[in-house]
Amino acid sequence: MTSTSEDRTAQLQQAQKLLQSGNFAGGLTSANAILAIEPDDVEALYVAAVGARFLKEFDKAHSYLARLHAASPEFGRAWQEAGHLARDEARFEDAISAYTRATRFNPALEASWRAQSDLLIRQGRQSEADAAFAQAERLKIMPRELLAATNHLAEGRLLRAEEFCRHFLRQNPQHTEAMRLLAQIGIKLGILDDAEFLLESATEFEPDNIQIRLDYIDVLRRRQKFTEAKAQAEALHQRDPDNPLFQSHLAIESMQTGDYERAFALFDGVLSKLPNDPATLTSKGHALKTTGKQEDAVASYRAAIAAKPDHGDAYYALANLKTYRFTDEEIAAMRIQVERPDLTFMDRVHMSFALGKAYEDATDYAQSFAFYEEGNALKRRQTRYDADAMSAEIDLQIEHCTPELFAKHSDHGHPAADPIFILGLPRAGSTLLEQILASHSKVDGTLELPNILALAHRLRGRTAGESLYPGILHELAPEQFAKMGEEFIENTRIHRQGAPFFIDKMPNNFRHIGLIKLILPNAKIIDARRDPMDCCFSGFKQLFAEGQEFTYGLEQVGRYYADYVRLMDHWHSVLPGAVLRVQHEDVLDDLEGQVKRMLDYLELPFEQACVDFHKTKRAVRTASSEQVRRPINRDGVAAWKPFEQWLEPLKAQVAGVG
Repeated sequence: MTSTSEDRTAQLQQAQKLLQSGNFAGGLTSANAILAIEPDDVEALYVAAVGARFLKEFDKAHSYLARLHAASPEFGRAWQEAGHLARDEARFEDAISAYTRATRFNPALEASWRAQSDLLIRQGRQSEADAAFAQAERLKIMPRELLAATNHLAEGRLLRAEEFCRHFLRQNPQHTEAMRLLAQIGIKLGILDDAEFLLESATEFEPDNIQIRLDYIDVLRRRQKFTEAKAQAEALHQRDPDNPLFQSHLAIESMQTGDYERAFALFDGVLSKLPNDPATLTSKGHALKTTGKQEDAVASYRAAIAAKPDHGDAYYALANLKTYRFTDEEIAAMRIQVERPDLTFMDRVHMSFALGKAYEDATDYAQSFAFYEEGNALKRRQTRYDADAMSAEIDLQIEHCTPELFAKHSDHGHPAADPIFILGLPRAGSTLLEQILASHSKVDGTLELPNILALAHRLRGRTAGESLYPGILHELAPEQFAKMGEEFIENTRIHRQGAPFFIDKMPNNFRHIGLIKLILPNAKIIDARRDPMDCCFSGFKQLFAEGQEFTYGLEQVGRYYADYVRLMDHWHSVLPGAVLRVQHEDVLDDLEGQVKRMLDYLELPFEQACVDFHKTKRAVRTASSEQVRRPINRDGVAAWKPFEQWLEPLKAQVAGVG
C-alpha cells in the first residue's frame, strides 16, 4: 500500500466494512496496515480499538485507545469506545465516566447516552439516568441532517457541518436548533456577525430557549458588544435571580462592562450557594487580577485548586500573573496530575504551560522547555493554522496595496483622528505602550478591538475560491471608505471613557494597515517591535485565550515574525511616515525619551503620568497586566538565551530579520 490519501481512504473504508460485516479480525488487520504507515491515524486507531474489543483482546484495545486519546484527546467516539470497553470488563464506574466524557465532546452520540442511562439505573441513580435517557430520545427524533451536522462539528469537519446545516435550513428556515447549530459553526469559523444574526433571530423565534440565550450572550461577548451581552444576561437573571448559572453569567458580563462591584457581589452570591465551585473561584480570580488585586486573585485561584486539584485553568491563571512563583508543593501537585492518563485535554494543556513557567523560574530549563513544548504540541493538534496561507495573505497585501491605491484615495475616508492603533506581534510590548499612553489625560485605553479584523473578513466575501480582499479595495468608491471609517468610530464608541483619543491594541491589525489608512486616513499607528527571539519565544510560552494560533510551534512563530517584518517594510515603503516604529528595548533604555517621541508623533503635550505609567489605576485585561503595574524593568530581555539549545527551528526562521 502506498501512502497516498486515496489509498488510505480506500483501506479505511475496507476496514470499516469488514467491522460492520462482523469480520473483526479482518477489520483489525486492515486498520493495522494503515497504522504501519501513519501510527497516529485517528480513524484507523478507532477501528483497531473496536476490532480488538469485539475479539476480546482487551489489552490490545486499551493500547489502541491510549494512542487514540494521545492523538486526539477530544475525539468523542474514542471515549464512547472506552466506555464500551470498560462496560465489557465490568468496570461500570469507569464506563460511566467515559460515556460522560464522550457526550461532553460530542453530544450527538446517542449510544453513549443510552449506555450511560442503563448503567446509572443499575447504580440506583434514577434522576441522572432519566436525564441521559431524555437526551438519547431527543437525538432519536432529531432530523438526520442536524444529527450529521452535530457529529461533523464535534469532530472538526466544520465545512461539512455547515453544508448539512445550510441544506436543512433552506427547507426549514425557522428551525431554531438548526440556527443555533449553524451559529456554533460560524463561531468556530470566526464568522461572528453571521452567528450573532442567527442567534438573535433564534431568540426571537423561541424566547424561552435558555441554551439559545446563553449562546447569544457568548457571541455578543466575542464581538465585544458587552452592553448588549450584559442586557441579555440581566434578562436571564431577572427570570430566576437565585439561579447560580444566571448569576455567574451576569457576573462575567458585568466584568466586561467594568462594573466590578456588581460582578464581585454576584460571584459571592454564587459562592454562598456553591462554596467550592472551581469555575466561579477562577472567574472571580480573573476579575481580581484585572482590577490589580493580585493577592486576592492568588487566594481565589488557590481556593479553586483546593476544591478541584486537577483544575488546570487555575494553575495556569497563577502562572499567567507572570510575577507569581510556584512552591515546590504546587509543582509536585501538578506533576501528579499530569501523570494521570484521564486528565482532560485542556487541564493537561493548562498545567503543561504552568509547569513550563514553574521550572523556568526554578532555572531548570530542560524540564521547562519539555513542558512548554508539550503544551504547544497539544495546542497544535487543535489548530487549523496554515503558515503557507498566511504568507500568501501577506503577499496579497503587498501586491494590491500599492502607492497608486493610496494616492487615488488620499483625501477619502472618514476624517476622524481619534484612533491610535498599537499593533505588531503579541508579547512585543504593546500592553506597556498602551499603559504609557493611556496614562495621558487625552487618551483612553480600550481593548484589543475586533472591528478591523471583522471588516477585513466581510470584504473577503463568501464565494468559493480566492478571497476578494484586498483586491476589492481597488473597486470601492470613496464614499464606501468614508462609511466604513464612520462605522468604526461609532461601533467603538462604547469602549471609550470620553477622552478625545483612544487606543485599539489588536496586534493582528498590522496585516490591515492599508485598509486602516483608507478608511481612517488621520489615524495614528504605532508598530510595537521587539527583538525577534525574545518576542517569538515569549509568544511560544504563552497560552492565549483564543486566536494567535501561529505561536504554538517554533518554526511557525518564527516564520510569522519574518512575514510581519516583510509586510511592515512594505507599509513603510508605500505609506512613508504613516507608522511610528517603537522598539521595546529602546523604551527600556530611555523611557522618557521614547515617551516624548511617541507623544510628539501623536501631537500631544508631554505629561509626567506617562513616565509614571505603573501608578495608573485602570483595568488591564491582557497577559501583561501585572508586568505593566511595575516600574520599567529588563526582566524579559534575552529570556530565550537559557533555552538556546532547543530553539534552532526558531533561530533559522528569524535569522537576519530586524
